[in-house]
Amino acid sequence: MFSRYKKSAATTPKGAPSQPLGQVMPNPNTAAADGNKTLVQRRVQPAQDATATAAAEKERKRKEKMSELKLELHKRLLDNLNLAALEHATEGDLKTEISAISTEALTEMSVVLNATDRATLNQELYDEVMGLGPLEPLLKDDTVNDILVNGPQQIFVERAGKLMLTDTTFKDEKHLLRIIDKIVSAVGRRVDESNPYVDARLADGSRFNAMVPPIAVDGSLVSIRKFKKDKLGIDDLVRFGAFTEEMAAYIQAAVSTRLNIIVSGGTGSGKTTTLNALSSFIDNAERILTIEDTAELQLQQVHVGRMESRPANVEGKGAVTQRDCLRNALRMRPDRIIVGETRGEEVIDMLQAMNTGHDGSMTTIHANSARDGISRLENMIAMSGIEMPIKAVRSQIASAVNLIVQASRLQDGSRRMTSITEITGMEGDVISMQEIFKYERLGLSPDGTIIGRFTATGVRSHFSDRFRQWGFDLPASIYEPVEG
Repeated sequence: MFSRYKKSAATTPKGAPSQPLGQVMPNPNTAAADGNKTLVQRRVQPAQDATATAAAEKERKRKEKMSELKLELHKRLLDNLNLAALEHATEGDLKTEISAISTEALTEMSVVLNATDRATLNQELYDEVMGLGPLEPLLKDDTVNDILVNGPQQIFVERAGKLMLTDTTFKDEKHLLRIIDKIVSAVGRRVDESNPYVDARLADGSRFNAMVPPIAVDGSLVSIRKFKKDKLGIDDLVRFGAFTEEMAAYIQAAVSTRLNIIVSGGTGSGKTTTLNALSSFIDNAERILTIEDTAELQLQQVHVGRMESRPANVEGKGAVTQRDCLRNALRMRPDRIIVGETRGEEVIDMLQAMNTGHDGSMTTIHANSARDGISRLENMIAMSGIEMPIKAVRSQIASAVNLIVQASRLQDGSRRMTSITEITGMEGDVISMQEIFKYERLGLSPDGTIIGRFTATGVRSHFSDRFRQWGFDLPASIYEPVEG
């Protein structure tokens, strides 16, 4: 039955090599050409590799030369510039002076640079004298959100939620330590072997954290969370897809009717950005007091009092904690108190403030969900040393907190408001909660982007009557879940 697929003897030329079914016999001419091509490729490839290696070595030597020149010129600048007069000099005058000193020094050293290298060198010298050295270009780059330094030779940045290694480096560990000291001394703080870690803020408000040897094993560790020059409002976050207009309408009602709100989320999830956006709904007639370890909130209201905690001095005295600030804030007639982040014993005072006439207060905590946020509050109360029955603790939390807004950073780097959950009271020994809005993940696109959607859960707000009494009668349609 398979005879029609069998090649007859007459069809195969005598002396021809046998060939298995389906195998194509190579063409001798083509094979020879391919062999010659491979031979050429084998000859060309080493030459290309050698050229690339030579170019890389040439670039490395050029960078080393520029680094040595910058170090030498920086020393000469410190010897020649009147440092006391720098505070009153304009940027243009200072750059002109630096250019003149560097030109004179290069002439003495018999070094010739092209215009591009000379301009780059002068700018780097200016950054060393007046700015933060190698970090300055990264701080000026609006596409960079975070700067992460792992020792003098490794600097990462985050762009659009993705980490990437830069070719920026410090000369050595001493160079890095000098920049760190320049930052922390400007805000009256210190970092050394006896106090090897520090929180501070840059002149533009960016959050700065550093840890130095011997605690940092391979060189000083620095992280900078850049301060956004353009303040993101609710409309901006809706446009970026952080949440929907329906969720924004609900949040506006919640803030305006003075619900106590906790913004929960992990590191880098956008808690502070969310808190700033929520605060935009606070009326200008209200007095707001903010309490932070490192001041970074950007409230838009007229009547805002800002407080910042302070670490102990060299003698271990003079520390002012967030709890100290919070206790004093209660005596300052605030309408609302906003704590940048609750992470310790100040949680007791925060909950008491929410329970005793300071409705509409807000704070952030580190937690991965609304239920985890409640557990975190319980743990902080337990760690504060106050012995209370667990039911009393939960009753205090349920009475004080009305709303938990969950912010999350997804695996593609995007930030979303993944849940809005109301606390409705107690059921026995358990805090009862109901989720109003949530973010549903539907899949992953080929380029790694998360595919998802925001939807209501179908549960009507526990505070609907309160909203209506305050003039925020939300339509029932915003509570309807997305179909399909």
